[in-house]
Amino acid sequence: MFIIGIDPGITGGLCFFENGEIRDVIDMPNMPEGKKNKRQINGPQVYYEFKNRIIGLSKKEIAVVLEQVSAMPGQGVTSMFNFGQTFGAIKGISAALGLPIFFVRPTKWKKHFELINSSKDSSRTKAIEMYPSISDQLSKKKDVNKSDAILIARFHSETRFTNDSNK
Repeated sequence: MFIIGIDPGITGGLCFFENGEIRDVIDMPNMPEGKKNKRQINGPQVYYEFKNRIIGLSKKEIAVVLEQVSAMPGQGVTSMFNFGQTFGAIKGISAALGLPIFFVRPTKWKKHFELINSSKDSSRTKAIEMYPSISDQLSKKKDVNKSDAILIARFHSETRFTNDSNK
């Protein structure tokens, strides 16, 4: 099974995961938007990243697993709108490629890895413990988003036959 684990958001991460191994992990492709140095998702690049990695695979062998998050108290309207755009773009790209998409709530995958009520950076530590060979790709604090994508993919890999991660 080839799994694309996604921590959505402009500064999110993408993990390409196959048979328990990380094939690649990258920052969410983004690009400048307007004059104020704001960022937006680079949809064409995300499409390219997906498409180039699934060549030759049956759609039945692929799962896109997207963290299903919602508005949090204190988040501004603009940031939530931007987040929603990223979430929607990923759903659209998956649909355009004919890829099945699954949603997992943060509490579900974090509970699986015993990360509930832990610091945000704990997922980075957990991913490094599980995959020490990629610790250089997770060396910065901002790499927590890639770590989340790794754990989201691994969660789906470990639970897809026992739990319905859509709930």
